[in-house]
Amino acid sequence: MTMSPTSNNSLAVTIDIEDWYHIPSVCGSPFSAYKGVEEFYNTWTERYDYLTEPTHRVLNLLNQFNIRATFFVVADVVNRYPGLVKSIVEQGHEIACHGLTHACKIDPATKQPLLSQEQFEIQTLHAKQILEKVSGDKIIGYRAPNALIGGWMIDSLERMGFRYDSSVSVNSLYNKTDSSLSGVSSYPYYPSHGGLEPSTLQRSIVEFPFAYYNLGAKIPTSGGPMLRFLGGRVVYQGIKQCLKRGDSIFYFHPIDISTESFPDVGNKRPFYWIVKGKLVEKRVRYILGKFKDRQTATLGELVKNSI
Repeated sequence: MTMSPTSNNSLAVTIDIEDWYHIPSVCGSPFSAYKGVEEFYNTWTERYDYLTEPTHRVLNLLNQFNIRATFFVVADVVNRYPGLVKSIVEQGHEIACHGLTHACKIDPATKQPLLSQEQFEIQTLHAKQILEKVSGDKIIGYRAPNALIGGWMIDSLERMGFRYDSSVSVNSLYNKTDSSLSGVSSYPYYPSHGGLEPSTLQRSIVEFPFAYYNLGAKIPTSGGPMLRFLGGRVVYQGIKQCLKRGDSIFYFHPIDISTESFPDVGNKRPFYWIVKGKLVEKRVRYILGKFKDRQTATLGELVKNSI
């Protein structure tokens, strides 16, 4: 894919549908408090749903700004939160896959696979089928849980019929991939086979990488945790800069704007939720307001118009 003229570049607003216990300090990582969500559900006896209320607020917010977004949904949410994903579908948003249970697929430290390629494909196809049933449409998009992505996963996603991935974050602070990301910018591209670097060869899957703000060092500014820790103005400036290069992404989680206190569970990240709630919602509104005259599109629309 090539960069399009600046005036035609679109902003894709994307939402990750996961709850507080899906984060790696609680479930699904080598250092989490629980091995996975099944262990969590089998032992947790208190309330777990802190997702439904802020998700409905997100839907109302998107309606106010007349934005059709792409929702990356953890597939186990479909059964654990009856009717929630259906309400997203009914309001016309795109549904994409955020894994079966939000477990890490590569080790955050070593970037080595935590499961075989066959296991990854079995789990992801199952998630895809769950989401297709509730959405009534083909699921063509994927975002890796915790944005931990390996090049081998892209090849599997292509075989499974996915048309795009949106997981790669190029920045100077961290690399959550198993690749050097040499030559990757902030605009969509065709990844090389077996890796994540750009290829000159067209293929049937496209990568939509995250935004960054280039100040000499590249600061990650697509949203998510950086929206909570860096603030709305830095994220806005980064996305604004990226839109000069090509189509760009803004993302956040409904639980980012939750006003409730989450259960005090998790390893190694004691300050992860120190900033959230109304302050973050104000930042989301600030960014969407700044881009109110910018053309927006779902990632599905962008990829269908480009390939």
